[in-house]
Amino acid sequence: MRLSSLLALFRPALPLILGLSLGCSLSLLTVTWTQGDTDEPCGDGLVNGGLFAGNQGHNTKGGNRAGGGNEDFQPHIVPYYRDPNKLHKKVFRTRYIHTELGIRERLLVGILTSRATLTTLAVSVNRTVAHHFHKTFFFTGVRSPKIPHGMQVVAHGDDRPVWLMYETVRYLHQHFGGDYDWFYLAQDDTYTQAERLSQLVSHLSAGQDLYLGRAEEFIGGDERARYCHGGYGYLLSRSLLARLQPHLDTCRNDILSVRPDEWLGRCIIDSLGLSCVEVHQEMQYRYFELGKNADPEREDSAAFKNAFTVHPVSDPTLMYRLHKRFSQIELERTNLQIQQLQVQISNLSSLTPEGKAGATWPIGINSPFKPKTRFEVINWEYFTEEHIYSCIDGAPKCELRGADRADVTDVVETAVERLNEHYQPVLRFRKQRLLNGYRRFDPTRGMEYTLDLALEAFTQKGHSQVIAKRVGLLRPLSSIEIIPMPYVTEATRVQVILPVTAHEQDYVGNFLDMYVMNALDTHDNVLLTFLFIYEPFDAQRVSQNDVFSGIKSMIGEVEKRYADVKILWISVKTEVPSQVKLMDIISKKHPVDTLFFLASVWTEVNTDFLNRCRMNAISNWQVFFPIHFQEYSPAIVYRDQQPSVASSSAAESLKDGHFDRHVFEEACFYNADYMAARTKMAADILDNDEMLESMDVYEIFVRYSSLHVFRAVEPALVQKYVRRTCNPRFSEDIYHRCVLSNLEGLASRSHLAMALFEQEQANST
Repeated sequence: MRLSSLLALFRPALPLILGLSLGCSLSLLTVTWTQGDTDEPCGDGLVNGGLFAGNQGHNTKGGNRAGGGNEDFQPHIVPYYRDPNKLHKKVFRTRYIHTELGIRERLLVGILTSRATLTTLAVSVNRTVAHHFHKTFFFTGVRSPKIPHGMQVVAHGDDRPVWLMYETVRYLHQHFGGDYDWFYLAQDDTYTQAERLSQLVSHLSAGQDLYLGRAEEFIGGDERARYCHGGYGYLLSRSLLARLQPHLDTCRNDILSVRPDEWLGRCIIDSLGLSCVEVHQEMQYRYFELGKNADPEREDSAAFKNAFTVHPVSDPTLMYRLHKRFSQIELERTNLQIQQLQVQISNLSSLTPEGKAGATWPIGINSPFKPKTRFEVINWEYFTEEHIYSCIDGAPKCELRGADRADVTDVVETAVERLNEHYQPVLRFRKQRLLNGYRRFDPTRGMEYTLDLALEAFTQKGHSQVIAKRVGLLRPLSSIEIIPMPYVTEATRVQVILPVTAHEQDYVGNFLDMYVMNALDTHDNVLLTFLFIYEPFDAQRVSQNDVFSGIKSMIGEVEKRYADVKILWISVKTEVPSQVKLMDIISKKHPVDTLFFLASVWTEVNTDFLNRCRMNAISNWQVFFPIHFQEYSPAIVYRDQQPSVASSSAAESLKDGHFDRHVFEEACFYNADYMAARTKMAADILDNDEMLESMDVYEIFVRYSSLHVFRAVEPALVQKYVRRTCNPRFSEDIYHRCVLSNLEGLASRSHLAMALFEQEQANST
């Protein structure tokens, strides 16, 4: 009874059990057949015939049998052995990562010009399209007496066209053959649409020989052979240039031609068997032949609008007109693409979890910043057409001037223009005045504006009425541009120059203490030179009573403490300690590659600032004038408490003070840059002492140097409060800046107001 009940229970699963049993039995039987002992090698067709060919006949007996299979899957460990008796060279890493990885720039441009057109057509090419390419060279036969500014001109010494082409191709391969993937050559009477050419190159493979341009037939030659017309430009791949290099001398001697582009095409065909093509990998080289007396503004054909190059361009004015026309075409296409993308974003926004409300205005721009706490709220600035109610110095109201006034004017005009575009022809608006204006800078999207405008609205029938209209505008952040900068390092030695007068020697002790702690104790690569400035009376009595004897004794103590440290000093006698005169003396005593840090006795040297001095001062490129943080007078700021308690932490060191924009005493620059600017200045002043006394180093770099003068706040450069002595012998501008520095450095407006309020209360009682 029990057995029958069990059978009835398992009867539905009986087919499954029988199937599993049969499958396991067949599997065991198959394994027995295929893994039997045999002396024959594995006869797998993949091993013997194809995928791993060449690994047949492995011995599977004994120890080799355990390894089994193919040797390609067996690890081969190569032990590292270094001969102790052999000197090994130190491995130097490359300066840039793209050099180590073998990453090359995409395109180099070469423009073939002449002595007659170097200052006309070549200049127009340089001003219109050269800045869009990574590097552009202008090749000419004989150098012009006056080279236009900002152009890289290479003169080969021969005006013959074929010789110029030969030397140009040889120069490109010799100097840039391994640095660029593509080389574009064109004449100076060719207009090139830079963005389209760069886009074409980005879609082409650089690993194959290619000669791309407008294909032309040889006169009386083979009909199948073509050369690229030089007037419309042509592209040469790096691999083609490398293969062509050994044959250039032969082509120069054997091929006779008047046209340089025809000579190059014949050389490529005879040496490499390649002909000029107009289409490659479904990418077409588009060009347009400009007719005589053609007007670019009236050219509206598809061939013109889509062209990469236009030829011939007879004069610079036509080159600029072509550039303007193509810029308008690109701008129209860009605006059309933006509109299409906005429509797509608007249509897709309904599918998002937020729905249509998720598409914030303007479409395609990041949504406004949403603060998480009240400390992250971005403040709005209120302004009118004349004043702004958020001032740098903390004043409640100041005049709208400079860039702020231009910004407000532009925004108001843009608002009225957009309103007319939107409502015309039904309504036409004319601005009466700006009622209210608000703006704030959102770091996620740009500058936002809200304007209340009083507008006079005109209808089609001529009726008018004054209305108030609120509009919102956004000036979005444009695409980020990476500006190439020369290579700099934090290992550069800094030469600190400290001018000291007799009235300032009381502050030298604190300067030396900070220098010892932050430079000598940390073994920073810094040197210090004192410049003692003697007045004529003190200089006569230096043997009996040296006013700087105390400082010199402190220097001696530092040198005894640090045996490998030598602090130099230079003595100068002058009535007016002009920065320029002092730097002339220092500059002659140091090499041209010296990095100077011109300091003051109130400067507190530290590692953070020295590193920024090294990074921001770039030889033959940039000089650095930091804006230090000046602490306020403790007698006013800390009336009821000790200064040490109020600023006990480093985080509060920038609390009670301001960045002094009126002081230009600290500076970082290279000696070579100063000497170059000083040389240009010498022709203007002709050693006029009064002119030297009226100028400082900052003004010299601004007026007589083409370097970038970098002026920025420096939080690591903190100075204690001090009331400077303003020398009336200096120029009016320098003296005025000194007075303003003393006045603004006394205290903030709130501190001064509290001090006056307390004084009035004390007087009233």
